Amino acid sequence: MQVQQVVITSKYEVELQSLSIDTGDLKANEVIVQTERTFISAGTELATYCAADPCNYVPGSWCAFPFKAGYGNVGRVLDAGSRYRNFIGKRVFTNAPHASAARYETDGRYHMLAEVPAGLTLEQAVTARMAMVSLASLDASAPGYMRWVVVIGLGMVGNLAAQLFHLTGAHVIGVDPSENRRQLARRCGIPHTVGGTQEEIAAEVSRLTGGTMARTVVDAVGHSSICLQAMGLAAQGGEVIVLGSPRADVTGNLTEVFRTAHQKWITVKGALEWSVPAESHVEHDHTLGKRLAGLFAWIADGRLKLDPLITHVLPPQQIKQAYEGLLHDKENYVGVVLNWEA
Repeated sequence: MQVQQVVITSKYEVELQSLSIDTGDLKANEVIVQTERTFISAGTELATYCAADPCNYVPGSWCAFPFKAGYGNVGRVLDAGSRYRNFIGKRVFTNAPHASAARYETDGRYHMLAEVPAGLTLEQAVTARMAMVSLASLDASAPGYMRWVVVIGLGMVGNLAAQLFHLTGAHVIGVDPSENRRQLARRCGIPHTVGGTQEEIAAEVSRLTGGTMARTVVDAVGHSSICLQAMGLAAQGGEVIVLGSPRADVTGNLTEVFRTAHQKWITVKGALEWSVPAESHVEHDHTLGKRLAGLFAWIADGRLKLDPLITHVLPPQQIKQAYEGLLHDKENYVGVVLNWEA
C-alpha cells in the first residue's frame, strides 16, 4: 500500500515522502489505520527537527535520522488482527505517525488504541494527544484541591496543564513572557496570568498567594534554567514538577539549586507521560488509556477547552511551514493539526 509520510531527514529538513507499507499477515494486536488527522508536537517532535538530541545521529536509536515523525493520529481502521477485529470501520486514536495510512501495533506499554467517542471533532480528538502530556503533571503532583499552582510556560502543554489543575479546584497562575499566550490562557479560563522579570513575577505570585507562594510549580518549558526560578516561586514544603523535557545544555551553579531545595524542603518530581503503561489487566491500575478516556469526557462536556489552542489546520504538504511556524512564530503558532483529507 502506497502512503504519504512525514520524514525528518536531517537537521531542519523535513519531507513528505511516498512510501510503501505491508498490509498483509497482521498480528493479533495490529491494525491498518486510514489517517484523518494528526497533531504536531512542538516539544519532542520539534526537538528532533532541530536535532536537539545527540541520539538523532546514532543509528538505531528511537529518534535517529531519517525519522518518521508524529505520535498523535486519528483515523478509521481499515483492517485489523484478531484482537481488534471489532474496530474495523471505527474511528480510533492511536500513536501512529504522520502518514496517510499506517500499520500500527499496540504493545501495552507505549502504543495504545482507543475508540474516539461521538461528539468530538476530529481536531479535538487528535489534540487530546497533547492533553495526555499535560495530564502527567497533575498525576505527578501531591494530592490537593484549593492550593496555589504556578505553571511556567503557556504554550500548548502549559496551557492544558493549567486548565487541568484549574479543573481540580486549584488556584492557578500562568507565567509566560508573551502577552498573546497570557490572553489565550485567560480565554481558556485561567484567571491569573503573569509576565515580566523574574523579580516582578515572584512579587506578583507573592501578592496573589498572600505571601505563601505556590504549593505546586510546574515547569512546562523544558529548560533547566527554569528550575531555580520555579523553586523561588514554590512555598515552604512545596514541589516543582518537571513537565517539559529538558534538552539544552545549561551552565550554572548547582549549589544554589540544591541549597534552595534544602532550605525550603522542596520536592522536585519528573512528569514524563510514558511512565505509566498504556493498558493493564488490573482494573485499578493507572494507565494511559484511562487518562485518555477522562480527557475525552472533559473535552466533550466543554470543561477542557481545546478549540482556542488549535491555531492552524494545514495539509501535510505544508509540513515545513508548520515546523518553521512552531519554531519561529510562537506568538501565532500554538497548536497545529495536519488534515490528511485535504
